[in-house]
Amino acid sequence: MRTDEALRYAQSRDLDLVEVAAAARPPVCRVLDYSKYKYEQAQKKKTAKKHQTQVVTREIKFRPKIADHDYATKKGHVIRFLKGKDKVKVTIMFRGREVTHPERGRMVLERLVEDLGDLAQIDQRPNLEGRNMTMMLSPSKAVINGTWVPLGDRDDGEADDGDGVTVDGTAEAPAADGAAPEAPEAVVEEPAADEVEESEDAPADEVEQADDAPADEVEETTAEDAEVEQVEEPASAPADAS
Repeated sequence: MRTDEALRYAQSRDLDLVEVAAAARPPVCRVLDYSKYKYEQAQKKKTAKKHQTQVVTREIKFRPKIADHDYATKKGHVIRFLKGKDKVKVTIMFRGREVTHPERGRMVLERLVEDLGDLAQIDQRPNLEGRNMTMMLSPSKAVINGTWVPLGDRDDGEADDGDGVTVDGTAEAPAADGAAPEAPEAVVEEPAADEVEESEDAPADEVEQADDAPADEVEETTAEDAEVEQVEEPASAPADAS
């Protein structure tokens, strides 16, 4: 059909002549309501986006000699990226002769993985490329499914965030906000009355035993002297007889 005839045909029905296959020979056109056609196409694209998962890769850089404060700040960014269901590329940058000690960069990455716990899973192990060591992290299945719970909010029967302190098997209640914790009272053990009496009587017993000891020795000495006298008396009897 000629173009002018197709236009008259569409206008007679209060519709539009829309080209749907421009590359075909001859081109293919349809007679339809163009506004309704655009709305249906927009709805199809919107439905297709719902079933698509857009993966965004973030990158954060560390140094092998990073300070603790900077490490904590960058770790917070990594946690935020993972909670947003984004992949994270962690890069250790070496400068100068630092590249001769790659184990220091690997220690930083291993520390990061240990601190993240079950929040992340490793997609790519630490790999040294030139002066950079990279590692890929992705959100764990619990984060993707929305079932991940921070360690401090878990009901494990133990206080992981330091709210309570256990002393001698008894859990102490946390102090009120703004109140200083009470210091434990000093316990002074007093000796029992029986112990005091025994300790006071002990020297007396010792004194009595010490006083009695010389008496025993005197009695033994007297007995020996008596035996000597008894022996000497028979010796004088024969002298009188003679």
